[in-house]
Amino acid sequence: MRVLLFTGKGGVGKTTVAAATATLAAGRGLKTLVVSTDTAHSLADALGVPPSDAPVEAAPGLHLQQVDTQRSLERHWGELRDYAREVLAELGLDAVTSEEITVLPGAEEVIALLELREQARSGRWDVIVVDCAPTAETLRLLALPEALDWHVNRLLPAGRRLLGALSPVIRHVAKVSVPQGEVISAGERLHRGLLEVRALLAGDDASVRLVLTPEAVVVAEARRTLTSLSLYGYRVDAVIANRVFPAEGADEWRRRWVEAQARQLAGVHESFAPLPVLTVPYLPGEPVGTDALARVGEELYRDRDPFARPDVEPPLRISGDELSLRLPLADRDDLDLARKGDELIVTAGSHRRVIALPAALARREISSAALRDGRLRVRFEAGGAR
Repeated sequence: MRVLLFTGKGGVGKTTVAAATATLAAGRGLKTLVVSTDTAHSLADALGVPPSDAPVEAAPGLHLQQVDTQRSLERHWGELRDYAREVLAELGLDAVTSEEITVLPGAEEVIALLELREQARSGRWDVIVVDCAPTAETLRLLALPEALDWHVNRLLPAGRRLLGALSPVIRHVAKVSVPQGEVISAGERLHRGLLEVRALLAGDDASVRLVLTPEAVVVAEARRTLTSLSLYGYRVDAVIANRVFPAEGADEWRRRWVEAQARQLAGVHESFAPLPVLTVPYLPGEPVGTDALARVGEELYRDRDPFARPDVEPPLRISGDELSLRLPLADRDDLDLARKGDELIVTAGSHRRVIALPAALARREISSAALRDGRLRVRFEAGGAR
């Protein structure tokens, strides 16, 4: 099963590109699901079908799913929801307010990813296309499983013991109920589900495609996004330049746009090499409906196979005495490396990843670290124990 994620700065047309790719897949006889983690939920509008929490057929072989956050939370993690409502009621909030507050910011995107995992496990699909939220939200979302794993592995075992001992005290002092075993178990299920999402999206059959328009601000953000996605261990296998003005028959106004875009595209090809840069022309009308989207897909990929397994290697490699992490376009001045016990903490700009070292490296001291040719290489002392 192939999983394709599309992300980019808001307004670059990633929903159109994702929908066009999914439509093309279905047209080639692949059982295809397209799902959105963007709360705007514009996929249904692009495909011209009514939204549905369950996969609904938009065209032969093509299904769309828009996740109902409330229903999914109740179905899979109702214990967490019920506990949150109980605590809020004890604090004096009314039922309606409690209902609204228990859907926390970011919950829709998280639950959409967990629903994606359920669909992937069903074995029903050949291709799953994910229309991601705009870049900043996507990066926070993709960093969540690993970050949560770091905290849960340290807090939950001790937390279970402490809650049993301190439950009467907390109830007396704070005047709120303490989470019971089933609530903590629901939290652990949520944690495991997010780790399965990460394994799926960072696996050998998944990749991210960056969508941009040839404008300086958009390209600058796409460059940072490529570095950040690599930091978190996700493969990027293509860059898609959308809304490119055709040079033929351009009047004076369009000619200036053509020239400006050409300069930006030259920089995109240079910066993102060796990734392929695919283009979508600026269309005379909005592509709505499967027929129009299929034409966009054909124009975008031409003679390429967009559903072949990605040939991009995983960003993180560990071999012998070295850990290497591909960080394309990373700025040396914005890169920081720290060691804390058995973990390596890598910071690139405003994004950070905590990498749990394998036992073979965890007991050794770092001998050197360098960023060369877009790859961070950390060498460990050969055979030495800490």
